[in-house]
Order: sequence, then structure tokens, then C-alpha cells
Amino acid sequence: MSAPRGTAGSQLDLPQARLGVLGGSGLYAMEGLEDLRELRLDTPYGQPSDSLRLGRIGDLEVVFLARHGRQHTYTPTEVPYRANLWALRSLGVRWILSVSAVGSLQEEVHPLDMLVPDQFIDRTHQRPLSFFGDGAVAHVTVADPYCSVLSRILADVGDSLMPEGRRLHRGGTYLCMEGPAFSTRAESELYRSWGCDVIGMTNHTEARLAREAEMAYATLAMVTDYDCWHQEHASVTVELVLENLRTNASLAQQIVRLAAERVAALRPPSNAHHALRHALMTPMEAVPAATRQRTDLFTAPYWGPYEAPTGLAPTGLAPTGPVDADGSGGS
Repeated sequence: MSAPRGTAGSQLDLPQARLGVLGGSGLYAMEGLEDLRELRLDTPYGQPSDSLRLGRIGDLEVVFLARHGRQHTYTPTEVPYRANLWALRSLGVRWILSVSAVGSLQEEVHPLDMLVPDQFIDRTHQRPLSFFGDGAVAHVTVADPYCSVLSRILADVGDSLMPEGRRLHRGGTYLCMEGPAFSTRAESELYRSWGCDVIGMTNHTEARLAREAEMAYATLAMVTDYDCWHQEHASVTVELVLENLRTNASLAQQIVRLAAERVAALRPPSNAHHALRHALMTPMEAVPAATRQRTDLFTAPYWGPYEAPTGLAPTGLAPTGPVDADGSGGS
């Protein structure tokens, strides 16, 4: 099983593409991966949250990454989102399943339910939201930030596996807050008045970056609590979140695995897979060399592969091949 896939300038090749799985709070590993390897990558945006675990489910290669690190050492603000998404794309990932803990903002969305969102509202203010800038401007469309095809697969699978008395909700708005503290009651009521369904701290940042990197993105949101608005339920605490995450962990693993099998069978195309086609505003010849080099992984199909001017040393790029977690070279 060779590791590098998404080399700069490669064309869309869904038959060989990989699936990425981003594990959130309570999901720090993925069960059932065969031929498992751990890879460490450097990226133009620093190091990812953890080593990337590359394995296989049937004929589909899967790359798992714990977004907070396997020991949960990154706050939602500190997660190296750009490094994480760049690393996944560099390994040939074209679909991402995200698993996230959320609080409910609506009475009918109960703790231990799950929800597959189709919209988000961004209330963060301390995070880079783009791979571009520094002399290159891109405006991708995020009117529908989650991939509808991938979300449907996730929801269909979830529906088939939910235990009696618990529900999977199709669609809904995810309010993304900065964190790491939970909401005030006034904030929670404000978000409810906006019609938001769940609240979390990570998804919108990943979804925006995944769109720029031309990866389809969908989320399985695991509901752990009623945030702090519900007068008849305790306000959210870490203890409550972890207790309900442990209850949901096995079910989430089953849903992700079965969804991966569906992706393997369908290898579905997505509008996300050509998101940059009409998004690049800056003429290629006006983009600084360092920016061209850093974004070449995404822009090569449109601008052509970047070639460093003669005599200039490459800067800021990841090694051409990942290395195993023990430091040895990957094959």
C-alpha cells in the first residue's frame, strides 16, 4: 500500500482516491482498519494534530486523523486545521467524514441522538479560514458547505443503525463557536433564536478548508447535551459530554465503517471536487512564487504544476513522501 497519492498537478481520479476520517472528542482511533500504518507529515502550514493512520476497509484506503490529537492536546482554536486538511489532500483524500461532539439547541434534538448538518453559522474569530492570501485570492462557493451526496450516505447508514428511542436528524444548522469555554445562557438563547440546531467548536473551519482543497465533506454530529438553555436539564459539563460520548462511541464507529463501505462502492463525485474551477481570481503570473508553491497541491490542475525558478531552493513544502511514525521512510 503506497502512501503518496495527491501529488501536485494530479488530476481528479476517484477510482484511486482515499477516504479521510476526522475523529473529534471521544473518537481518537478508528476500529477495523486493515494493513494499518502510521505516517508523519510536514506541511507548508506546520505539522498536523497527530500522525495519520492509513489503513484499508475492503478495497477503500482510509486515512484517520484525530483532530485534537490522540491525547486531546489541542483546543478548538489551536487545532492546526490547514495542516490537517493539506496533509489529507496530499495523501489523495477526496472525501472526508467528520465525527464531532455537539450540544443541542432544539428540544426535539435529544442527547444521544445524532444529526447530519447541512448548514453552519460561523462565530469563531481566531482562526485562519483559507489556504489562500499572500498574493493569491480565491473565492470558493460555500452556499451549501456540506456535500449533499456524502451527507446522504452518512444519514442513510445512520438511520439503519440507530437504536430504538434514538433518532438521526437529517439536515440542520451547526453553530460553530470559538471555545474552549461553553456558551453563556444568553448566547445559547441567541443561537436558538437564529434557528440553529446544534453547537460545536470545529466543523465550519474544516468544511471551508475542505472546499478549497476540493474534498467532499460531511459530518456525523453526536449530541451529548442541551448546551445550557434547557431549564429541565443540567448545563453542559465535560463530565456529561464524556459520559454520552462513551455511550455513542461504538455506534459512531459502526456508522463510519458502513458509510466507508458505501463510499467504496459508489466513489461518488461531488461539486466540491472542482470547487476551485471558477474561484481563482488572481492571474497565475501575478502570484508570488512562495504562494504558488504552497498552494500547488490544489491549483496545479488550473495553473499547471509549479516549477521553481532555476537556482531557487524550494521553501515551505512537505517532503515528497511521508515517513512512518518510527522515523523510517515510507514505501
